[in-house]
Amino acid sequence: MADIKMTGNMKVKTLRDQFKKAFGSTLRVYNGARFADDDATLASIRAKDAKGGELTVRGNMQVGNFEDKVKELYGIKVQVANADDSALADNSITISAAGK
Repeated sequence: MADIKMTGNMKVKTLRDQFKKAFGSTLRVYNGARFADDDATLASIRAKDAKGGELTVRGNMQVGNFEDKVKELYGIKVQVANADDSALADNSITISAAGK
């Protein structure tokens, strides 16, 4: 099972592509109420009071815990969806399970 590292200088598109490849599930990244621009970096859309840093994402993390951790570190709302992006994943399952 692959892990991915999130950093502030990572572009939204790169994060979404790596997430899909590693876990099979889809990652939705928001900038406010709208989807974030694929060319934006995480640092450019993060909340002003967010501490930032690096986050290692593992497939065995629960969806809800991952979404909360991203919100805490970056001040960015993310949601994990199923593989074809037709429905949001349940917060109690793992990221990898969401992609199956």
